[in-house]
Amino acid sequence: MAKYEKHLRADFQAFLDYLFDGVMNGSSSASYEDGSDWQSGGVRVAVRVFERYSIMGGNRVSMTLTLTGNGDELFLSAITAGGSQALFWKINTVGEESFLDCVIDLAERYTAEG
Repeated sequence: MAKYEKHLRADFQAFLDYLFDGVMNGSSSASYEDGSDWQSGGVRVAVRVFERYSIMGGNRVSMTLTLTGNGDELFLSAITAGGSQALFWKINTVGEESFLDCVIDLAERYTAEG
């Protein structure tokens, strides 16, 4: 498992759409599995689950994005899982880290471009 978290200020829906498009276009094997949306007052939460094939691991890796927003104050949490081939401990987590790097690059580029 690999994890990335970031606080930022941006438009919730624009940033969510940007991440979704970036993940889906970042890998030819990426697929959108499911999602959930919730809102109460000014607080919004969106969960998106993706999978993609990891050539290095020869299996599929999943990534869950959770975006929480209150106005333009956002918190992103991205967690990857899967891809390991060991029975009792994790080895070969390259696929997870690579999938997560896609989101890290997207988020850092978005905040840098402002």
